[in-house]
Amino acid sequence: MKVAFLGLGVMGYPMARHLKDKGHEVTVYNRTAAKAERWVAENGGRAAPTPKAAAEGQDIVFSCVGNDDDLRAVTIGPDGAFAGMKPGAIFVDHTTASAEVARELHAKAKEMGLGFVDAPVSGGQAGAENGVLTVMCGGDAADYAKAEPVIASFARACRLLGPSGAGQLTKMVNQICIAGLVQALSEGIHFAKKAGLDVEAVISVISKGAAQSWQMENRWKTMNEDKFDFGFAVDWMRKDLGICLAEARHNGAHLPVTALVDQFYSEVQRLGGNRWDTSSLIARLDR
Repeated sequence: MKVAFLGLGVMGYPMARHLKDKGHEVTVYNRTAAKAERWVAENGGRAAPTPKAAAEGQDIVFSCVGNDDDLRAVTIGPDGAFAGMKPGAIFVDHTTASAEVARELHAKAKEMGLGFVDAPVSGGQAGAENGVLTVMCGGDAADYAKAEPVIASFARACRLLGPSGAGQLTKMVNQICIAGLVQALSEGIHFAKKAGLDVEAVISVISKGAAQSWQMENRWKTMNEDKFDFGFAVDWMRKDLGICLAEARHNGAHLPVTALVDQFYSEVQRLGGNRWDTSSLIARLDR
């Protein structure tokens, strides 16, 4: 297919590469044009000066940007992608954003004869680089059916969870679960150290039982060594948890642990850990 990718950050850069590797014709746009030119030099395809120019003539336009306002900036307005997309084309957004903006842009796209799928991802930078992301989608079934085979270029799991906004709501569930798991693992490792236990021996045993998790399998060792340069940054997690807490105020959900862990992450930021990965919750216990 002819596709465009808007936003070449730590996630978008390799995701766009996988699209090219799978044989799709790829046009890229990035707010910093030099990064788009570098991507083209490494992968082929072409770079466009605006989201509108990138979107012209494409079957699917992908995006992965920072937040709600960044998403609006690349979709609507005279230079936005929607203004350049042909009737029947589909916009697939991989940004972690609010369900509200997903519904807003879905409605706008429909007015213009376009498709819109909110499709936030999980798996972090490593998942993007290895093409094994998990993608949570919201939108119309017909649009999803057209987009899913192309999304598969960089995903190992992809599912439509419901109407517009359902993908973003599912990503919120994902982040809520991660926050609680990482805090519990941090406290467990911290307790084991204070108790004079061999942390490696402890983890080798309990990871075979009910306490096992992806976080335990992949992060206990670096957490124990105070190394926090392995993925999703604290600043980004606080942005995501802020979205979760705002949605909870809207829908009436009670998230006491999530709210508490969000404040714990603010303590990590005060330690200078803005760009440490999310497993750095243990730092506030050990210092």
